[in-house]
Amino acid sequence: MHAERLILPRRVSLAAGVLFLITYVTSIAAYALFQPVLDDPAGYIAGAGQDGRIHLGVLLELLLIAANIGTAVVLYPVLKRQSEALSLGFVTARIVESVFIAAGILCVLAIVSLGHDDPGAGSLAVSLAAIKDGTFLLGPGVVVGIGNGLILGWLLLRSGLVPRRMALLGVVGGPVLLASGIAVLFGVVEAGGIVQSLATVPEFLWELSLGVYLTVQGLARPSAGRGAAAPADPRPATA
Repeated sequence: MHAERLILPRRVSLAAGVLFLITYVTSIAAYALFQPVLDDPAGYIAGAGQDGRIHLGVLLELLLIAANIGTAVVLYPVLKRQSEALSLGFVTARIVESVFIAAGILCVLAIVSLGHDDPGAGSLAVSLAAIKDGTFLLGPGVVVGIGNGLILGWLLLRSGLVPRRMALLGVVGGPVLLASGIAVLFGVVEAGGIVQSLATVPEFLWELSLGVYLTVQGLARPSAGRGAAAPADPRPATA
């Protein structure tokens, strides 16, 4: 049992780190692949289209959904030692974010279908693209700030499982991202403008650094005073 307790946290952190990095690769690549549909949806359905490119983006976003939920499920057994309620909140936030992503996928596929069935329905394609933008705002732009930023950052800050300064990026970056998303929602700042772009930087750095740290370094051993389930072992955590 003792050997399993030493090995399991490393497996958990490695799996979580790889999943976080997968979310980066898939989300960025999918966003780039979707540009012909999102930039000019009416022109896309009126022209020949690049359906293969869009379908690849859809596949990547499906992988993104799986990786998103995977990060929460893998970390839940560790995080619940700090707060089961907040840990469930993190899992729930990841699921809600993934629902918004899935809704965006449906909008993109609908635009592609219009290109085959009704190339003259430009206004409908524009409306679907606007809904896709809305799902991106509410999911990665708002829910991520609550779940991946504030909740996860706070849990890791309390537990001492990652360096304190790194966890503070989440605690600070999450609310900043949330505030910028709400500001865009109410038209205070421009969607995709410089203010919103700058507001995403702390959260971007938080998630990227967390993925790299968990993959390379692994979770630290929580001290007995921070809710550890067992006394710290004197041997290295990677033993």
